[in-house]
Amino acid sequence: MPRLRRPRHPLHLLRQLGALVLVAAALVVAVRPPAPGTAGPAPGTPAVVAARDLPAGTVLAAADLTVADVPVGLRPLGAAGDPAELVDQVLAGPVQAGELVTRVRLVGPGLWSQVPAGEVAAPVRLADLAVAGLLRAGDRVDVLASAPADGGSGAVESEVVAPAALVLAVPTGEEGPVGVAGTGPSGLLVLAVPPSTAARLAAAAVTATLTVTVVRPSHDVPRLPP
Repeated sequence: MPRLRRPRHPLHLLRQLGALVLVAAALVVAVRPPAPGTAGPAPGTPAVVAARDLPAGTVLAAADLTVADVPVGLRPLGAAGDPAELVDQVLAGPVQAGELVTRVRLVGPGLWSQVPAGEVAAPVRLADLAVAGLLRAGDRVDVLASAPADGGSGAVESEVVAPAALVLAVPTGEEGPVGVAGTGPSGLLVLAVPPSTAARLAAAAVTATLTVTVVRPSHDVPRLPP
């Protein structure tokens, strides 16, 4: 006589049915194409960013810059794709490491064309920020270095270390929105001077306080002897 099978318990049947539903759902998820906008990260495009924190007035060198991938939709106009495009340009404001170095962060394109033959562009930081704010590109200034006199008398001696230097740019110091130069004075000037005068300025900046006086432009500009 054949043996009769006992009917399965309803709870057991429900468990089997639930397992089948889970398997079917997993298969659907596996073969379903990704929804639009979730296919992965947006394609990037190369853009030049600062390799380190850079102060206003920095004359950009290759070591100051690097390249990062930026989403196409976030790459601003004026962004460079190759550091060589920005080498020897001058920053108009400070830039943080990793920040895009766009052309609006640079001193105007005519800077180097204004440097007279035989001269160089030298950054000079003044002690009084407000004085720099009174100047503009094209002005002529005498740069004075002031330091305590020898002998401990408390007197201060001043001397002209760069006569009738041409102001090429007055970079700003306050940082604006990303990709936008600041608007406040930084106390920094970029001057066109002979190489020997640039060396004097660099030495004076270490031991003295620098300030300027505005002079009348002249075709016969006095120069310090080399």
